[in-house]
Amino acid sequence: MESVSKNRQSPAALRAMIERAYGPERVPVGDGWATELTFGWFNVAYRVRLRDGAEVVLKIAPPPHVDVMTHERDAMGTELRALELIRAHTDVPVAAAHFADHSRELCDASYFCMPYVHGENLGVLRDRLSTAEHDAYLAQLGARNREINAVRGAAFGPLAGPGDASWRRVFTGMVEHILADGERRAVALGWDHDTIRAVLAEHADSLDEVTEPRLVEWDLWDPNVLVRDGRIVCVIDHERAFFGDPLMERLFGGTQLPAFGPHDAFMRGYGHPPLTPTEQTRRRLYCLYLVLVLVVETVYREHEGTATYDWARTQLDHAMALFGRTR
Repeated sequence: MESVSKNRQSPAALRAMIERAYGPERVPVGDGWATELTFGWFNVAYRVRLRDGAEVVLKIAPPPHVDVMTHERDAMGTELRALELIRAHTDVPVAAAHFADHSRELCDASYFCMPYVHGENLGVLRDRLSTAEHDAYLAQLGARNREINAVRGAAFGPLAGPGDASWRRVFTGMVEHILADGERRAVALGWDHDTIRAVLAEHADSLDEVTEPRLVEWDLWDPNVLVRDGRIVCVIDHERAFFGDPLMERLFGGTQLPAFGPHDAFMRGYGHPPLTPTEQTRRRLYCLYLVLVLVVETVYREHEGTATYDWARTQLDHAMALFGRTR
């Protein structure tokens, strides 16, 4: 996916980063040792073959002059913290960070290196799978997602803090941040901000049911899963993680909006019973937040064409309709 946030670097710069991470004796020589991995939407990532034949991934944060949304600030730091938490407290397969550099001495942004994991991207593979085969992966993903959500935090909010004891305050702030991000770039939502705020205020008491901060990946769906031989071998892209309500996870979204995919196999693997009325209300609020992000980020990414924006605007209408609001 093309995005203005992808901070591509020259071969010379990449070699310098690799030397700092792995030493001069492992710096690649010749041509064809670096290939851009194109599935991501935010950071640029390269598959790199080191001189000794080992394969690694070099991931680089956006350049400092690129405007990012509030929840994307220090996204690379968030990903590194999430990797540490997942590796320390779960058996979920994730890569270990070999090296991270935040000095901005070799390029204008932070970067880190990790091993390359051989596997097929489930988002790409999905069209070649039968429903039963895809459901089997979704059930595995549900079980893995539950492991991640079992990690407890000291407070709600960003992994690096500051935290808050109230999930209602944190989630309300997240919505306000995305509305402000949209306003800063004059993004047309098709809905008045005060109408969106009114929906949140009318249903905010459902958020008070959440009292224990849990690790939430939030962006865990098919394109962020690598599979091989019928099993999940790696979960990737953790830069949107935070401590919050597990019901915010992406694949719970299908319980309220069909566009967010089938959910039965995921729910079964997760071991989650049908949502209670209060849980359904919260999940609808989370769908509303998600589609607000999807609308606003199309402008920040400067996508070519309007197809993604148009789709997201339609989903925003559907999310508002869940609360009886129509245009």
